[in-house]
Amino acid sequence: MNQKTTKSFKNSVVRFFNSQRILLVLIFLALVMSLTIENFASVGNIMTIARQVSVYGIIAVGMTFVIMTGGIDISVGSTVALGGVVASILDLAGMPVVVSVIGAVLVGVIAGGINGFLVAYCRMLPFVATLGMLNIIRATALIITNGSAKYGMSDSYLFLSSGYFWVIPIPVIVMLLIFLLGGILIRRFTLGRYFLAVGGSDESARLAGINTKAVKLSAYIICGALSALAGVLLSSRLGTAQPSTGQGYEQTVIASVVIGGTSLLGGVGSMIGTLWGTLILGLVSSALNQLNVQQFYQTFVTGLIVLIAVLLDVMKKDRQ
Repeated sequence: MNQKTTKSFKNSVVRFFNSQRILLVLIFLALVMSLTIENFASVGNIMTIARQVSVYGIIAVGMTFVIMTGGIDISVGSTVALGGVVASILDLAGMPVVVSVIGAVLVGVIAGGINGFLVAYCRMLPFVATLGMLNIIRATALIITNGSAKYGMSDSYLFLSSGYFWVIPIPVIVMLLIFLLGGILIRRFTLGRYFLAVGGSDESARLAGINTKAVKLSAYIICGALSALAGVLLSSRLGTAQPSTGQGYEQTVIASVVIGGTSLLGGVGSMIGTLWGTLILGLVSSALNQLNVQQFYQTFVTGLIVLIAVLLDVMKKDRQ
């Protein structure tokens, strides 16, 4: 090969590694864990990991939209609890499963809508607004359950998480479908491009004729709806709906989104990156559990991963 061809080949390799670095990290971690942990690569263990991360993944899709607009939603864990509680109450009242799920999602839409209204129309800082809503939503879940867990849901309700399509658990299928729809929304629909535009520069987007307030509101509504749906699947998997469920979920979800390449400064993000980030955290968590690492060390590792991801994002922005 001549010098020009060699240089072109090297540039292509560099571009490939830059664009697929998150996937390459995921593959590397999977290989290392498969070689060091017995039965880690078995179909049963892989499906178990996928089922566990499905709840985080569904929430992460909504969180990606919010962060793309330059916002943040730390109330998702409380919305998970409220969604599961509402769905279980409806199921115990004899409602069809579809009605129970829709009822929970509508509650999530309301919670997300309030978040979005406070951020977009009342101009509150996203962290402050969603911090207040975190407590309000959690308190609502405690009030409607009188602080007690719900048990005895119908077999149809429990099937939402215990069922399989071929060898793939239903929650995993739901997660992948939502990721697919999220990716299509970003790439093929105007709203998805507006998310990126608003996060890139709110003022420029407004001057371009974009209703930036409505765009931000939409992002929070989607995040709330998906968080409530995740709560339904979680309560179905556990066989109980507890108002204390979901505490700390926002940390893991935000970590998945940031690791996936979505900038906390807004304007940059992709669904496939968030999927890889979710799977990376799922692999790390599963490996640490199988190695009998204590929970507080796992929390330390997750926090460290987030700090590194954010630092790399800031350094990238500085270079640009």
